[in-house]
Amino acid sequence: MTITYSPIGHCITPHKELTGMPIQPVGARGVKGCIQVLPQYAEGLKDLEGFSHVFVLYHLHRVEGYDLMVKPFLDNDLHGIFATRSPRRPNPMGLSVLRITGVHGNLVRVEDVDMLDGTPVIDIKPFVADFDLRGADRFGWFEGRSDNATTMRSDDRFVGPGAAPSPNGAARPAGPTRAAHPAPPEPTAPGAPGRAAARKARTATEPADA
Repeated sequence: MTITYSPIGHCITPHKELTGMPIQPVGARGVKGCIQVLPQYAEGLKDLEGFSHVFVLYHLHRVEGYDLMVKPFLDNDLHGIFATRSPRRPNPMGLSVLRITGVHGNLVRVEDVDMLDGTPVIDIKPFVADFDLRGADRFGWFEGRSDNATTMRSDDRFVGPGAAPSPNGAARPAGPTRAAHPAPPEPTAPGAPGRAAARKARTATEPADA
């Protein structure tokens, strides 16, 4: 079975290169960006400004191929890809929880962005604490390491030559490099959420590429 998705928009962020980026939103506190939604989907943003945070699902378009065993950014040992947030996956999808600072037309202004500029966005969903908070009590190999995501920056281990083949025997091609976008416009009415909401969102945030 083949599943095909089309982007609903793309990210506008200050991260122009794959190396040196934050590996998690916790390492990008206060970094501003935008999600520019395609005009035909702009109506779907109605009422989104009533939420403090959103889940953003996106395609890791610069990742080539995949590995079932990976050495993630936060450890020197090999782990199964599905026990990590590493980007070189059979389906290269990323997930981030971002703070909304404004919704204007087809632009969703956000903070804590850890995505590459031009990243295709697949979906946006509101963060709801009653639905999304869980009393997790086991964190696997991330125990004692996850705090390092605040300072860890990406390198080139998951991109470039040597990518593992896709099931059809060919390396998954990298997506086209988009032209640089202008810096995100400054919001006129930030509407930043309260500290309690931010704490709840941080609790629910899961690493996307650690």
